[in-house]
Amino acid sequence: MNKVTMLHEGKAKKVWQTDDPDLIIQEFKDDATAFNNKKKGSIADKGVTNNAIASRLFTMLGENGIPTHFVSKLNDRDMLCKKLDIIMVEVVTRNVAAGSLVRRYGFTEGAVLKQPIVELYLKDDDLDDPLMNEAHAVELGLATHEELALLKELAEKINSLLVAWFAERKLRLVDFKLEFGRHKGEIFLGDEISPDTCRFWDAESGEKLDKDRFRLDLGGVEDAYSEVKKRVLEQ
Repeated sequence: MNKVTMLHEGKAKKVWQTDDPDLIIQEFKDDATAFNNKKKGSIADKGVTNNAIASRLFTMLGENGIPTHFVSKLNDRDMLCKKLDIIMVEVVTRNVAAGSLVRRYGFTEGAVLKQPIVELYLKDDDLDDPLMNEAHAVELGLATHEELALLKELAEKINSLLVAWFAERKLRLVDFKLEFGRHKGEIFLGDEISPDTCRFWDAESGEKLDKDRFRLDLGGVEDAYSEVKKRVLEQ
């Protein structure tokens, strides 16, 4: 499968049209950003690491009935995917208090939530990806009430699968962001699942093993990403 035209270059990936109109190639970059692109840098081999992690996770989710855009891992940096019309709503699922949940509402970092919280955000860097509700999304014409209900249902199912799967690998899934899109009238999980889009803590030590190490200048970013890759791929 060949890259024909670059359709989009984002913060973490380039998206290429292939010679099949229904398929695109996601090329994973080493660029790193935080705080809606206000902080920029790079993480050595991040693209290779995230492609390997996301490919494994999409495969696992597909085997468990989750419709994803993943078709195949082409090489170290490239993933072949169904071409989606992205729904401009980011779906964030939280299991443990961290990040903006702590800043906005005063939760204690590390507090285990009584039940997972699913939040919707407008996918718009210029507006700093604001938190929104279903009425906002419908009024903006981003999705219907029925589609939003499906996104939440899928997010909850994905969360249940991932929490158990990562627990077996001694990783705690604190929270994570999902993106979805439409393909031939159906909704599929898109984008990626990786330390860029998830918060992972070591289940025993509580050590942060995700992009927070870059956001908060904690150091050891490459080692953290590599450790997650090792645990994801070893079983």
